[in-house]
Amino acid sequence: MAGVFLLSAGLDSTVAMARFLQTEPGGLALTFDYGQRAANQEIDRAARIAAFYQVRHKAIKLPFLAEITNTALVNRGQAVPELDEADLDKTLSVTLQTAEQVWVPNRNGLFINVAAAFAESLGYAAIVAGFNAEEAVTFPDNSPQFVHTVNEALAYSTLNQVKVVSPTANLSKMEIVELGVALNIPWELVWSCYHGEHKMCGCCESCRRLIRALKAKGQNDILATLFEVL
Repeated sequence: MAGVFLLSAGLDSTVAMARFLQTEPGGLALTFDYGQRAANQEIDRAARIAAFYQVRHKAIKLPFLAEITNTALVNRGQAVPELDEADLDKTLSVTLQTAEQVWVPNRNGLFINVAAAFAESLGYAAIVAGFNAEEAVTFPDNSPQFVHTVNEALAYSTLNQVKVVSPTANLSKMEIVELGVALNIPWELVWSCYHGEHKMCGCCESCRRLIRALKAKGQNDILATLFEVL
């Protein structure tokens, strides 16, 4: 059965989609524009990734979400937190605070409910999300507990009992990189940065986690492709 993919063009969502498509071809990829800095890059890259996998793609604008959030992903007057690699495992002193600075109100909950409406109308049983165990420590809407709870609600709100699945939810970034290499994803199309410039910044938390994982797995060629300055 085909799925509806939450595709931001980041590492996790791309690998999750590629893994799901190994056994369930086809579907619809959704990318959301809520006024985030990286919206244009995410939409462009996601459309190209979807085309690579021969999956339909649709960009959905959510302007009201930009109006009600003041976090750094949307508010250009607020600096996006920059971390050193050593900060990534400092949960209490660093990453819990930086997570608050980039938190968008009920973002994943909203995305999933929009995707569920598409899935039900198309007769699809699955919403495929790229969550990961590493960021679930500070972003609870990345966690298996979140997926379980959402699925309990979807059992009531969709006639065909649509379910969220995440092939990456129990994996670290390093394990997701390893899986991405095994699946031969189109690395040159991946966009995991909070910013929307011509190259990923290499300094935001999302970039730092990807860089650390790629280094740990010895993927220097991919590093050079994705990042201009390391």
